[in-house]
Amino acid sequence: MALALVLLGVTGCTSDNRQADSGETEITVLLDWYPNAVHTFLYAAQELGYYEEAGLKVNLQTPADTNDALKLVATGKADLALSYQMQVALSRSEGIPIVSVGAVVRHPLNQLLVLDSNEIQSPKDLVGKKIGYPSIPLDEAIVNTMVESDGGDPSKLTYTDVGWDLIPAMTTKKVDAIIGGYVNHEKLLLEKEGENITAFDPSKFGVPDYYELVLTASEEGIQSNGDAIKNFIEASAKGQAYTASHPEEALQLLLNKQSEDFPLDAEVEKQSLAILLPLMDAGDQPFASQTEQSWKSVIDWLTEQGQLKNEVKAAEAFRNL
Repeated sequence: MALALVLLGVTGCTSDNRQADSGETEITVLLDWYPNAVHTFLYAAQELGYYEEAGLKVNLQTPADTNDALKLVATGKADLALSYQMQVALSRSEGIPIVSVGAVVRHPLNQLLVLDSNEIQSPKDLVGKKIGYPSIPLDEAIVNTMVESDGGDPSKLTYTDVGWDLIPAMTTKKVDAIIGGYVNHEKLLLEKEGENITAFDPSKFGVPDYYELVLTASEEGIQSNGDAIKNFIEASAKGQAYTASHPEEALQLLLNKQSEDFPLDAEVEKQSLAILLPLMDAGDQPFASQTEQSWKSVIDWLTEQGQLKNEVKAAEAFRNL
């Protein structure tokens, strides 16, 4: 999802059991983007007192640059961060001691978005068309895999670096498709502007069915602050349960807290939450649970794509607390 910079600065903290004045354990959680529908469960847990009941004082923040979130957690400047499964694997391959402690969105949101056209019925039809992307090699690897899985030749694809101007690139017809846009955000905004959009799910075309959004901690933080992190996940699960059963009321709790700098479109966020809830549902497993098989599939694919600098072991990349 597109974010260049700026919301809240991150206050200094360490991953020890800091006690707030009230006796609660204080935890700083970095969001992956400005507050939006995917974070509803966090705000529900906070506003309904679930964190307080768990003995926690939770600070929800967005770092000045979301690319720095994992490094801030790894260095103890924040306790937890929302990030992406593939980014965790990439970070670990670079020696950053980050671990996923929960799968929040269990399926891809970053999907191949295509302007409706009789000429593009599936990914392989993008040969000869222009694909806009934010100059991220991983996004290119996703599309290449999708096209090859669909019987096309990825060497014949044309990529156009549009930065994070994904929506304007589509509305001005500068490109025929984009990767890097989310079905619960960019797709909805494009449709609001009158565009007819088809979304192709990477997991249906050769890319592993990966966890889009995960909650991360540092290896040291899990060791020194594991009980507080476990309590945070359990309280967040209550927030998610409330959100699933009371989506409109839960979303309103988020909207009440929105930033004046980044006002939310209530109708878009409502549609977004409706898309997200099934993708966040862990079924008969606990909320945020993860499997080693998911991590192995993702790591194997990233390795095949030449994305990992060093070996990453699936069993070490995640914990179910």
